[in-house]
Amino acid sequence: MTTITDPHRAEGFRVSQLINDTRYRSYTFQFIALVCLFLAFGWLINNAINNPVLQEVGIDFGYLQAPAGYDINQQPIPYTSQDTHLRASIIGAINTLIVAFLSIVTATIFGVIAGVLRLSNNWIISKLMAVYVEIFRNIPVLIWIIIIFTVAANTFPPISEFRLPRDGSDPDRTLLLGMFAATNQGVFIPRLTFGGMGWIIAATFIASVAGVFGWRAYARKELYEKGRELPVLLPALGILFLPVIVVNLVLGGPMGLENPEMGRFRFEGGFLLRPSLIALWFALSIYTGAFIAENVRAGILAISKGQTEAAAALGLRPGRIMSLVVLPQALRVIIPPLISQYLNITKNTSLAIAVGYMDLTGTLGGITLNQTGRALECIMLLMLFYLTFSLAISAIMNVYNRSVMLKER
Repeated sequence: MTTITDPHRAEGFRVSQLINDTRYRSYTFQFIALVCLFLAFGWLINNAINNPVLQEVGIDFGYLQAPAGYDINQQPIPYTSQDTHLRASIIGAINTLIVAFLSIVTATIFGVIAGVLRLSNNWIISKLMAVYVEIFRNIPVLIWIIIIFTVAANTFPPISEFRLPRDGSDPDRTLLLGMFAATNQGVFIPRLTFGGMGWIIAATFIASVAGVFGWRAYARKELYEKGRELPVLLPALGILFLPVIVVNLVLGGPMGLENPEMGRFRFEGGFLLRPSLIALWFALSIYTGAFIAENVRAGILAISKGQTEAAAALGLRPGRIMSLVVLPQALRVIIPPLISQYLNITKNTSLAIAVGYMDLTGTLGGITLNQTGRALECIMLLMLFYLTFSLAISAIMNVYNRSVMLKER
């Protein structure tokens, strides 16, 4: 009886197999790449440690407790120039998160609408969306930021037109609905105020948001399993706002609106959206929205036309076909590149310094760095913030991506 033996095993292991044998070649190259990576990091660390300037000044984060000595124009929380560099950096980080969140939301809305309308049977609408996509995504976002900032700063009327004249006559302009005023210094809007029990209202709102998602999931389950179509929009709005309103009334109204009011020389109260914030927010939204529109269009085109035809044969309206049949399947194609666009928005917020919006790059990576001379420490903290925020976005979006993926048996 003849036995067949493995020639490689019979000959024993040879060093040449690390390159020539496909069983070991990939591990060899991975090990070499890992060693090179460690050597590169080791060289960088050694170069930093042996740097004469660094040896003289050392690495010290104590500068964060020193008075900052500079003002910040956009203040989501109270701040004065006598506060520490740490508080200035926190305000810069909050400003970065605000513009990133607003831009992500509005860019998604713009992108989904433009992506769907690009496939419209209406020739004018589809071509208009094509023009929007081609124009905005092929011009650098920095140019759009400067253009929108210039328009916002020079189109809106000056604050002097809202002031009460000395003769007691009515001012040239009044607040829209008594709550909003668009000026060349920014847009004044009402500010939410909370009393001592405001944390209960905040917790109620968070629970309401969870309730909205729960209702949507229940409505989807009823539709898919029983064919019963439940309303979503109106119940979701009720779940979102009614509990907050009821709790606020029960607690005696700790939550309220502080409207801007015109003082002797300027507006008092309310919240100011400066032209720099508006320009950065809107520019990032329309620029990234053009890329998201292409992702949405590609995802829709990836769905077989048979799906649409089958849904139409069942009597579904075009809008319901898009929301119930096409888009849920297209999400599997849309979400992965959408994550990259969200990360691009986060990183592009660093362009805020071009229009004077004090984000983290302008505070920690700008004025604080120049005042203290702690370049290495500031850059390390700046990198850590963007890395942490980007990884958090990726983790959240990947969880959602796994929830819409096809589940294989």
